[in-house]
Amino acid sequence: MEKLLHIIATPRAQESRSLQVSKSFLEVFTKRYPECHVDELNVATEILPALTVKVVYGKYVLLGGGELSERFKHAWKPVIQHIERFLLADGYLITTPMWNFSIPYPLKQYIDIIIQPKYLFRYTDKGVEGLVKNKKMVVITSRGGDYSQTSPFHAYDFQEPYLRAIFGFVGITDITFINTQPMDALGIEVQRQKIEEAKALAQKIAEKF
Repeated sequence: MEKLLHIIATPRAQESRSLQVSKSFLEVFTKRYPECHVDELNVATEILPALTVKVVYGKYVLLGGGELSERFKHAWKPVIQHIERFLLADGYLITTPMWNFSIPYPLKQYIDIIIQPKYLFRYTDKGVEGLVKNKKMVVITSRGGDYSQTSPFHAYDFQEPYLRAIFGFVGITDITFINTQPMDALGIEVQRQKIEEAKALAQKIAEKF
């Protein structure tokens, strides 16, 4: 692996619980793969390109199998830059809190920017073909409550199912989740315990990533 893209979706910097866990992952990962470049992109602080009318119309052109004309190329330039940055990575680490049972809106904006026809997927006679193949992803989350499979609130978890679905759609099916939970519902001692458990799991996964 030559390049890992670390996509961060929290504005909380050092106060972020999910970033604490990601730090443990990266400590082990960088020791195991010292030649691998970690490209960090914080979508919570990065100025992402807007999905303007020209960008949306250009997407319909691509969906129809056409090529972008000069009318759309200028608007699509920053979009393609983000797509190329994503595709240049050999693996992915996403660090994100859960917001309102799902993902933060900057991460959703980033996903809407990069997942474009012709670049990350295409339609064929046999259906949709994902174009991002043979790549791994680790997703580290933090949640205020417990949304695990044994929790009565599991049905409210729209974060993990969505991320598995959208990245699986483009061909990334080898996805490992480290869900740090609950962070708020049961007090500070439980929070500390769960963070340490998530850190240990992150380090173990980093050894085999």
